[in-house]
Amino acid sequence: MSATVITNIATLVTNDPSLRDTDPLGLVRDAAVVIEGDRVVWTGESSKAPATDNRVDAGGRAVLPGFVDSHSHLVFAGDRTEEFNARMSGRPYSAGGIRTTVAATRAADDAELEANLTRYLAEALRQGTTTSETKSGYGLTVEDEARALRLAARHTDEVTYLGAHIVAPEFADDPAGYVALVTGDMLNACAPHARWIDVFCEKGAFDGDQARAILTAGKAKGLHPRIHANQLSYGPGVQLAVELDAASADHCTHLTDADVDALANSSTVATLLPGAEFSTRAAWPDARRLLDAGATVALSTDCNPGSSFTSSVPFCVALAVRDMGMTPDEAVWAATAGGAAALRRTDVGRLVPGAYADLVLLDAPSHVHLAYRPGVPLVTGVWRRGVREV
Repeated sequence: MSATVITNIATLVTNDPSLRDTDPLGLVRDAAVVIEGDRVVWTGESSKAPATDNRVDAGGRAVLPGFVDSHSHLVFAGDRTEEFNARMSGRPYSAGGIRTTVAATRAADDAELEANLTRYLAEALRQGTTTSETKSGYGLTVEDEARALRLAARHTDEVTYLGAHIVAPEFADDPAGYVALVTGDMLNACAPHARWIDVFCEKGAFDGDQARAILTAGKAKGLHPRIHANQLSYGPGVQLAVELDAASADHCTHLTDADVDALANSSTVATLLPGAEFSTRAAWPDARRLLDAGATVALSTDCNPGSSFTSSVPFCVALAVRDMGMTPDEAVWAATAGGAAALRRTDVGRLVPGAYADLVLLDAPSHVHLAYRPGVPLVTGVWRRGVREV
């Protein structure tokens, strides 16, 4: 098997956990990476790089792990431009807008849904995202949820069953009946296509008892929990996430001291989604508070047509640094290794021997430029599993 060395790297972000105590990003300067097949086999200083069959000159640019976007909603049809326009004119965001996308998604055929999905995955890849999680949640019938997951599983290993996004319109007067469907026939149809189960635990969606029942049923079917928690208001979501050993509690905008302590003393990752706050003009999550308490933090896009229609992790990194109290190093770690932790993976989000060869080449000498030059398309090269895609 031939090997490739990428050399003349100004700064290499490895996220090597053995270096985390002294340098969270495991930075190597004047560095090189050796790829063999779909894996990283060596990292270090350029002068010490082993001989290989192929050589790529990074030209004094920065290289970092591919972004790991651990929260997105990409199986949908239609858009919500009018809703966004109205919201920017003063109308507050609420969970009910999801029903607009549900109607459009149900009306779309498989080809349209898959075309949208692949379009947004490709868009994310061009911006450096090499691992994407995505959810169902815009069908809310047994058939539509199952087909969303079936389509998603063709394009990513990280597929999440979100039948509990909101109560389906047909069950508006019978939420208990909908919970029974989500934990019964719908779960049975969806579980073979998913790795995760999620629930929107929020006023206007599902309360703590309903969320516990849904996630517990999913665990019994072999799906691991994650949860939309504490986005719009204080609530039980974070505590429930920790109780059920959820991989992540996502949003975490409204947290009590007890919520922060629970996250800091658990393996549940606090996944922050600044695109949602940007798009809804809501209060920013306090990343600094979580980090100072010792919680593990991830950054993701929440790409969806209603509340965060961006696929750009670099944009979210810039927002996190500017408005959420994160340093550039912390934000880049959260968007790479943090996202991997939220998916309970160690083979992505870092550049160490044995990890997948998922790399991003920036047209800049340092990862700090992701926040320093917001809105500039700095990603100039992307390798996914050893193959250059961009």
